[in-house]
Formats: sequence, structure tokens, C-alpha cells
Amino acid sequence: MSASATASLSRETVKRDSVPEIIAASMVGTAIEFYDNYCYSIAAASYFGTIFFTSVAKSNPALATLMAFVTFAVSFLARPFGSLLFGHFGDKMGRKKTLVIALMTMGISTFVVGLLPGYEQIGAWAVVILCICRACQGVGLAGEWSGAALVATENAPANKRALFGSFPNLGAPIGFFCAYGINLLLTTTLSKDQMIAFGWRIPFLLSAVLVIIGLYVRERMSETPIFAKAAAEKRTSKHPLADLLPYWKEVLLGTVAMGITYTLFYILGTWSLSYGVAGLNFTQPQYLGMQMVSVFFFAAFIVVGCLAADKYGRKKTLIFFTAGTLVFSFFAPALLQHNTATIMLFLCIGFVFMGGLFGPCGAYLPELFPTNVRYSGAGLSYNLAAIFGGAFAPSLATWLVETHGVMSVGWYLVVMAALALVALFLIKESKDKDYEL
Repeated sequence: MSASATASLSRETVKRDSVPEIIAASMVGTAIEFYDNYCYSIAAASYFGTIFFTSVAKSNPALATLMAFVTFAVSFLARPFGSLLFGHFGDKMGRKKTLVIALMTMGISTFVVGLLPGYEQIGAWAVVILCICRACQGVGLAGEWSGAALVATENAPANKRALFGSFPNLGAPIGFFCAYGINLLLTTTLSKDQMIAFGWRIPFLLSAVLVIIGLYVRERMSETPIFAKAAAEKRTSKHPLADLLPYWKEVLLGTVAMGITYTLFYILGTWSLSYGVAGLNFTQPQYLGMQMVSVFFFAAFIVVGCLAADKYGRKKTLIFFTAGTLVFSFFAPALLQHNTATIMLFLCIGFVFMGGLFGPCGAYLPELFPTNVRYSGAGLSYNLAAIFGGAFAPSLATWLVETHGVMSVGWYLVVMAALALVALFLIKESKDKDYEL
């Protein structure tokens, strides 16, 4: 590295973005990520069975919906490849450039979904192109969260790392609220035939506005001081993926510990919408409205979980919320009735635990790894957890209900929570870890 480049990086180590700039830069991409995912999950639960699996939907609507949920999983299966790709460049080139590219990949793919023809126009090619777009979404999404978490935590004071780590995670309820709000507005103003004809496309096309805002914010952000200092001292990795191999246990434990977070997320947000409309006879606007109210509990407990993680430690906080999720899983299916009060209990209590689990992951996953492989390690753990816990959660829950009844969904959550508890007991506390190493 030239002397001028070293000097430039040294100056960068003393430059920090303001807290509002850090919040905006870390939160915007995650908001877009979850907006995209929820728009897709709503469409998969409500419309894609008819639009992309038309011949199946005519004879077996439930099977068509199940097939649509399988396309939902394609994004998750692509994520490990995206995390390896973006993790390599994020640990080698820096957090800023990598995040800009990840956001563009994610945004373009989502916009194109809104332009796709259906099965009646181009036959099976419609499903193929949909899956390609969904895979590209997954690749972009894979590079997004880990980079956003590092932008927040590598700018944070040591005693507030979990709180700063909540900034990208708070993008999740914002994305959730925007996606469900737009779909609620559309379903109350358009008929179901109009939604199937063109209305479902509108949320995907509107994602372009969020991406433009995100790119503007990301272009103005600075490189994180911890990475800039490591680069100036020539401590960055030339081969991040090879250097990550000694940390395979951390990747495995992080994946399993976070698996229940994703399972709970997509049971509450995706599967329950489909079940509430098709199985419990709520209208879609009714169920979307209940989900929009419950998401405030999600947002609030992201912050509560992070404050607790900074005060009591990551491990104690996560064990508490995971154990609570396990207990909740035993009686959650009994709340799934055509009764607004019990559905609200199911959603609100579920999102309380979801927030408590999801919030601290912005700190504890990056803290499992040193600076030179942090982007790769945190990203790989997060995205493998997405496959392990979330990729097939809606389709598996649908199958379980069809074959074993709704109580089996509770046992599914119990198993995932128990596995997470085992992993958490094996993870070392990292609250006071030296984050610059």
C-alpha cells in the first residue's frame, strides 16, 4: 500500500459519521430487505399460486399455494452464495462499497419481479424467471444485513454495541409495516380480480423509490473506523473465506442459535396470513390489519432486547427470550381460532419474543468473529440461519397442518427453540470483547 493511501486511511480512522447518519445508513437497507421479503411472502400466500401455477390452482388451490411457498424458499437457498461473495469483498474492500452493490442487486431483482408475465402468458418460463429473480434477491439480501450490522456496531461505543446493533434490525418492522400497509391499502381499494390482474405488481415496483433513497444515503456514508484502522495497519484479510475456516464452530453455533428467530418470523408473518385467510376465514384486510398492529410489539422489543443485552449480556438475554419462545410454542396453536382477540394474542406475544431474539443478533453474531473475517462470518451465520430456520417454514407449516393438524406447528417451533437453546449454552459471552481485534 502506498504512503498516500496509508495516510488517507489513517485520516479515515478518526472520521466517524454522526449517529443519525449511522442509523440511516444501517437501517435503510434492512428496511428494503424486509419490505421485499414481505411483499413476496404476501404475494406467495395470496396470488402467486393462481398467477404462476395456474393449472394446479384450478384443481388444488392449496397445492398451488404450497408450490408458491417453495419459490419463496429459493431466495434463502441462494443466500449462502451471496454471503460468501459479499463477505469476501466486504472484508477485503470495505463495508461501504460492498453495501452499495448489495443494495443495487437486491433492488433491481425486486423491481423486475413486478414486471414478470404470468403462466398464462409464457407458461412454465414464468416460474423459471421468477425463481431466477428470487435467487438474485437472495444474493443481494445476503450481503446486506451483515454489512449494515457492521456499519452500526463498528461505529458504536463499547458499552452500547447491542443498542447500535438494533439500528439495522429496526429496519425489519419498518419494512414489514410498509409492505403490509401498502398491501392493505391495495386490497381495500381493489377487488381480488384486480389484485391478481395487476395490483400485486404495485408493491414490487414501488420498491424502486426505497432503493433510490438507500443509494443516496449509502453513497454519503464513511467507511467504518474499525475497518479503516485495520486497513491502515494492513490487518485486513486477502483471502477472507480461507481465513474463516478456523471459525467453523462459531458459524455453526451462530446458525443454530438464530434458527428459531427466522422460524418464528415466517410463521408469524407469512404462514399465519395464509392460514388465517384460507383456514380461519378472516378476510385478507382483516388479518393484515392485525399483523400491522402487532408489528409495533416487534419494534419495541428489538430495542428492549438490545438494552438488556448491553446491560446483562448477550447470552443471558437470548437464553431468556428463547426459553420464552419455547414455552409460547406449546400453547400458540390453541390461539389460532376465528377470534380476533386470540389471534391478536398469538401475533403480539409472538412478536414480543421475535423482537427480543432478533434485536441482539446485530451485536452477538459479529462479535463471534475478528475484524478481518467479521463480514464473512456474521453474514454466513445469518444467512445459513435463514435457510435452516426460515426458508421452508411457511411450506413446512402448511404441510404439517394438512397432514397432522395445527398443533404440529407448535411442536415445530418447540424443536427449533430447543436446538437454539443448546447452541446458546455453548456460545461464549461477548459483551466485553475487544471489538477492534
